[in-house]
Amino acid sequence: MGLNPQQFRKEVVRETLLAADMWSRAAENLICGTAYQESGLKWLRQLKNGPALGVYQMEPKTHDDIWKNYLKYRDGIGSLVHEFLADKPGKLEQLKTNLAYATIMCRIHYLRQPDPLPEADDIEGLAHYWKQFYNTESGKGTIPEFIHNYREFDKC
Repeated sequence: MGLNPQQFRKEVVRETLLAADMWSRAAENLICGTAYQESGLKWLRQLKNGPALGVYQMEPKTHDDIWKNYLKYRDGIGSLVHEFLADKPGKLEQLKTNLAYATIMCRIHYLRQPDPLPEADDIEGLAHYWKQFYNTESGKGTIPEFIHNYREFDKC
């Protein structure tokens, strides 16, 4: 049993993106699809002792790279992301414990990519975007899995 997909979409993803002024239907769908694919909205730590954390299964290296090579040079966005952090635990642990922080970090990861987001209703396009920029070509996830998981979770 995991999180309710519709509550997750509305109460976490949409509310976080709206609060950060980073909402679009395409961004919401991509971020929801990422969580559906990466964790099935139930895993907070990668299975088989992998490094990925939270519902988006963000790897610590990716998290740290966002801070070191992106947010460090964008004071406005960096300050905004700080608003989503709690005092404790540390940033990495908050990928597991703080859904708003994990969501904004997932959005920032996509925001720093050069290609524009696909259309909101183009699930295949969103799957390709996820594969290219989040899972990468060497990742184990597949485009058909993303599409299947998106359709299964989104109809809940």
